[in-house]
Amino acid sequence: MSVGDFKSAGFGMPLSESRSPELRRVLDAHVAWLNHVPGGAQANFSGATLNDAELDGVNLSRALFRSAFLLEANLSGADLSGAVLDRVDLRRASLPHADLTGASLTNTDFSVCRLEGAIFSEAEMQFNVFRQSDLSGARLLEVHARNCDFSGALLTGAALHQADIQETTFTAANLDEAVLFNARIHSGRFVTASARQANFGSARVRGCDFRNARLSGAKFCKAELGQSNFGHCEMSRCDFREAKLAGADFSGATLTRAQFDDASMFALDLRAADLCGARGLTALQLSQARTDSETILPDGKNGPYLKGSGAERPAR
Repeated sequence: MSVGDFKSAGFGMPLSESRSPELRRVLDAHVAWLNHVPGGAQANFSGATLNDAELDGVNLSRALFRSAFLLEANLSGADLSGAVLDRVDLRRASLPHADLTGASLTNTDFSVCRLEGAIFSEAEMQFNVFRQSDLSGARLLEVHARNCDFSGALLTGAALHQADIQETTFTAANLDEAVLFNARIHSGRFVTASARQANFGSARVRGCDFRNARLSGAKFCKAELGQSNFGHCEMSRCDFREAKLAGADFSGATLTRAQFDDASMFALDLRAADLCGARGLTALQLSQARTDSETILPDGKNGPYLKGSGAERPAR
């Protein structure tokens, strides 16, 4: 069904005022189109107003949504894989366990949405807003995100393996226990975010701002954190084994009982950082890093670190 046909069927007005049998016809025709049945037609909801629509569980794979309104719509468990959502207003919509695998999402507003368990794997995402949305347990494997805003979003336990994330904001977001294994994150903003027990293993984190984030117990094993700012972060018990930390800023951070075996630390800023009880550090590592009189060294004494002092050995 074309855009013109769709509007003539009544969907240029709110769904409550439209003819629901026409919507059913559009959905049935779309399923027929997906199955290559003669007479089928791709669903095109461009310009439509579907606020409060009940579309839970529907198959809208590869459907078109451009400049559409779906405020507070119910798309729980809907199949939106490969769909095109451009300039769509989905504020306060419900999409738990919806499948948006491979979808194209541009300038779409998902603010205050229910997206728990939703699947965004391999989706192309640009300039989308997810402020205050619930993406707990969501799957964003291999997603490509550019200039998106997840401020205040709930991403606990979310899977972002091998995601490519650039110039995206996670300020005050909750990423506790999220998995970002082998992710590529460039110029991201995580100020005051919480990512306790999160897994950044083998991730490439470049030019990111994590100031005042809560990262206790997070895993950064074999990660690259160069040129990123972790100033005043809470990073006790973090795992930095074999991580590349050269040029990163850990000033004022709490790093008690963190693990640093074989981490590269040239020019790592540890001024005023608390390393009490940190393990796996060597004299060479601490000599290459920047410490000062406010640095608390692994043995519990104040710095700066002096080679041969034995201060790299953790306090018992």
